[in-house]
Amino acid sequence: MNTPLRRVGIAIAMMFALLFLSSSYVQVIASEDIANDDRNVRKLYESFSAERGQILAGGIPIAESIPVDNQFRFLRTYPYAEIYAPVVGYYTLTQGNAGIESAMNPLLTGRANSQLVENLRALVTGSTPQGASVMLSIDPEIQQVAWDALGDRRGSVVVLEPSTGRILAMVSKPSYDPNLLAAHSSSSVLSAYLELSDDPENPLANRAIAGDLYFPGSVFKTLMMAAALESGRFTAESQFPNPSSLPLPLSTAEVNNSGGRLCGGGETVSLEDAFRLSCNIPFAELGLELGEGAIGSMAEDFGFGATLEIPLRVTPSVFPRGMDQAQLMVSSFGQFDVRVTPLEIAMISAAIAHGGTLMTPSLVDEVLAPNLRVVSAFEPQIYSRPLNANTAAELNRMMVGNVDRGVAGNAGIVGMQVAGKTGTAETGIGDGRTLWFSGFAPADNPQIALAIAVEGSRSEGTGNAIAAPIANTIFQAVIER
Repeated sequence: MNTPLRRVGIAIAMMFALLFLSSSYVQVIASEDIANDDRNVRKLYESFSAERGQILAGGIPIAESIPVDNQFRFLRTYPYAEIYAPVVGYYTLTQGNAGIESAMNPLLTGRANSQLVENLRALVTGSTPQGASVMLSIDPEIQQVAWDALGDRRGSVVVLEPSTGRILAMVSKPSYDPNLLAAHSSSSVLSAYLELSDDPENPLANRAIAGDLYFPGSVFKTLMMAAALESGRFTAESQFPNPSSLPLPLSTAEVNNSGGRLCGGGETVSLEDAFRLSCNIPFAELGLELGEGAIGSMAEDFGFGATLEIPLRVTPSVFPRGMDQAQLMVSSFGQFDVRVTPLEIAMISAAIAHGGTLMTPSLVDEVLAPNLRVVSAFEPQIYSRPLNANTAAELNRMMVGNVDRGVAGNAGIVGMQVAGKTGTAETGIGDGRTLWFSGFAPADNPQIALAIAVEGSRSEGTGNAIAAPIANTIFQAVIER
């Protein structure tokens, strides 16, 4: 064979090889991704003709498919609507999906590779394909109590089990009715979706983990105390100057404590008293002493900057870098460009409650195939160890002092030690504030850790006035049941 023919033969062979590889990739490797792509209309419509798996909380269906007499065969319904909507999300004909409906979609539709055996069996027997059921870690009783306690206010509540990371409640308000998005009418779904997406209060956002992140304000002082104690340079009794105001370097602005008061009555104040009284000036001074690197490293250990999937995607909390001295001082009491999710703040309290070990948060306990085969089951995973046991114990003690003798007293429960920290964060936008409480109970044997963020105004008071009583209600409901 002459050289030109040989080259043509090699080229043809390579083309066939490439064709084989590309078709194999599409049919074998990429098949699941293509099938589950939101743009795959054929598969989307097929999915409405199969019985989508249930989503359950405490064994109670909070999302299920019911038979209907039309071309789609099944209608997705949400029996508890608004209370679970930010977690469960929605599944629509034309506007995609969200929440657990999106994150667990391959399993709920029955198209995940792990369900191949069940799908083949359904094909052989001629039975209707079914998706797997997803069992959430949400405790319906705690979810209801948190929902009721937040009332008509905008904000969020997150409740964690410190020893495992299981999320026991996740409330976000305002919420919405996902049943409006589950209709089989494209026009009505589009109308409902546009109304929700155009709502200035943004009900489609899960405020616990996404949306516009919050300024943490004084709840960030818990992380500052952790960084100070872990540095080995400071103790609870370390003294700081106690002026009535503190000028910021190279600025005409100054730092003040709440109400413009001194932090206690002396010329100096201990870190413990500054923490208990939630004073800004000593923490601004502490921030300069610790430096951006030490604070940022502690923030990263607690999860700042990380993209968590629980399996819902969590917007990373932010501790800014490259700050000047003034910016660092203001950041040290949770202002400037520090931004957090309520989940992140709950994680800080959970790590302290768990002796310094932070468990990876999770919303899913178990996935069950239609034949009740366990497809996957929750196993606790350590996320990090930001604190040693002694530091965690010291922070536990000081957070109890905040509730017993400090500015977090409204979270207290007679006969029980409650650990906590309040915050009242200035947003810098209009009249807005974010009112916080984060902590855990019982302090000597923590069962739950939580964070509460309430979107309020200057006329509504403080974190102790608004957020702490919500925590008190949740603690009592959980501990006394």
